[in-house]
Order: sequence, then C-alpha cells, then structure tokens
Amino acid sequence: MLMTIVHRLLAITLCSLVGQATAGEALVLQAAQLKALGIETHVVGSASDSRAGTLPAKVTVPNEQMRVVTAPVGGMIEMLAVAPGSSVRRGQVVAHLASPQALELQRDALQSGSQSSLLQQNLKRDEQLFAEGLIAESRLQATRAAAGQAAAQATQSQQSLTMAGVARGKLGGSLALTSPIDGIVLEQGVQLGQRVDGSALIYRIAKLSPLWLEIQAPLAMASALREGMTVKIAGSETSGKLIAVGRAVDPASQTVLLRAIVSKGAETLIPGQVIEVEVAAGHGPQQRLPASALIREQGKTLVFVQTASSDKGVTFVERPVRVVSQGGDSVTVDGVAANERVAVKGLSGLKAMLTGVGK
Repeated sequence: MLMTIVHRLLAITLCSLVGQATAGEALVLQAAQLKALGIETHVVGSASDSRAGTLPAKVTVPNEQMRVVTAPVGGMIEMLAVAPGSSVRRGQVVAHLASPQALELQRDALQSGSQSSLLQQNLKRDEQLFAEGLIAESRLQATRAAAGQAAAQATQSQQSLTMAGVARGKLGGSLALTSPIDGIVLEQGVQLGQRVDGSALIYRIAKLSPLWLEIQAPLAMASALREGMTVKIAGSETSGKLIAVGRAVDPASQTVLLRAIVSKGAETLIPGQVIEVEVAAGHGPQQRLPASALIREQGKTLVFVQTASSDKGVTFVERPVRVVSQGGDSVTVDGVAANERVAVKGLSGLKAMLTGVGK
C-alpha cells in the first residue's frame, strides 16, 4: 500500500514536471525521470524475441520413409538377425521363417507347373493330329481348354509363391525375410521361436532423415503462420521449416496441427520424442514482443514506442496494436515494426502521465 502511494505521488510529480499529456501526444522524459520510474525498453525483433515463446511438438517419421517387414505366411520365427536400433541395407536378410504353409505353396506351384507343361505337350500333339485329319475338332478344342486352364492355375500358384517370398523350383528350407529399404530398425514385433500368422509384424524400418515435427499451435497463432517459415528447436541450433498448416481445429484443445520438416540436424532427434519449438515471426508486419510491453486502456491495447532520444530527453508515444497470438510471456502483434524500441517496464508511470493523474 505504501509503495502504491509512493508510485502515485511520484507519477503526479513527474506529470507536473512533464505536463499532463493527452492521448496521442508525445511524452518527453529526462534520464533522472526514466530511472525514477524504472522504465526499460526493448528492441522489436531482437534475438530474445525469437526465443520468447515455445510450442509443443512431437518428432515423427515421414510416411514415405517407413516400411514394415511382415510374415508373408503363417509359421515360426526361426532366426532374427537384427534388433531395434540396428542399421540395415536394402535386401539384407533380417529374419527366417519356418512355414508348413510355404511348403504347401511350393508343392502346389511345382504340381501345377508340371501339369501345365504336360497339357501343353498334349495340345501340340493334338494340333498336329488335327492338321493331319486324324482327330475331330472337338477333341482339339477340349485339349486346348484343358491346357489353358492348367496354365492359369500354374500362373496363380507361382504368384502366390512370389508374394510369399518363397524361392521357386525347390521344396523345403525356411523363408528369408529381407529389408525393403536402407534404414534403422525402429520396432521388433516378434520373438525368436514365436508362431505367427500371415501379415504379422516382424520389423518396422525407417529412414531417419529428414524427420517431421508435428506441432500443436493455438488457433489465433496458426492463422498468422505460413508455409516456409522457420521452426527452431528450443535450446538447440537445429531448425527446419513449416511445410503444412492444418485446416482443422482440435475441438478439445482448440489447437491446429502444424507440420515442419527437419533435414540438417535430424540425427539429433528421436522419433516419438516430445520437444519444444519456436516459430520465428520474421520481420514482416507481425512482430513478437514481451507481454509486459502491453497496456490496456478503454478497450484498446497499446504500447509505448520510443521515437527519439536526445539531450532534451527520451520521447515516447502511445500506439495501438492488435494482438495476433499470446503464449507464455510473449505476444505476437500487428502495429510495430522490427528495430523499433518499446517500453517494457515502468509503464504505469507512462500511463499515469498519459491519462493525467490527479485530474
């Protein structure tokens, strides 16, 4: 209470020295007055602004850089060659699967292939016999239909064998499962000796550069962001750029999903990691300020901008601004330009002078 009275008396005294300014007029203060009121200023667009607000983000792998190794048929895991965290090359054998179903596929393929070959030979023989007039046309047509059906069956059996990854032309042996890409093993879905069904996940493999950042941003802030803006990981030199600004709002949190891509420095990140990021406001019409720079007067949001500094004193003028977004101890506003200087402390004294204390 005592301090409030002292500050009020000080403001009245200063008003009498400076004169009771009205809205829109300049306030000129001497160095002693600045010190007495505790007025401090801040340069708009300074380095500290770029670190003033953070947003939560999750590190993810781009969809096109992710692959899975699955069991093509049911069987038992006979060998696992790699573990999560291992580097693999495309075509490298990562597991062996012992499968009775694979044996059945091999047997069916061999049988259907042999049957098709036999009927093709019969077809050639009957075509020759028909040409010599030794058999009826109806017999030739029946032989041709049987040969066509056998060929279709052989093709189907071979396709099933190929899809299962089973080597053709031999019976027995386990299936060798290979990596489809160069990358890092992120997940192992089975254990050695485990029996699995077809399509069971064996490994999840991904290429880890570049990586995505999925960022949750307040709706008001997201509306001011554009693709290509710089995104910096808090407390790090690693940065990326926005590649997508979501068009849907989460009904619970009222946030919008942003997606950024990180190429240089992606090796310092781990998929699934939760981090904080800073989205640079840049030097356009919207600037980030400390929240302490704002005052509110008669429904308006104002800042005090230092317009001059000379032997006669330091000049401040009030200026209305529009708050675009606010998070933590920083705000993004329209109405000030980069490199302008605004007051961030001692605003109560400036406001008192502006309104004319004691009127």
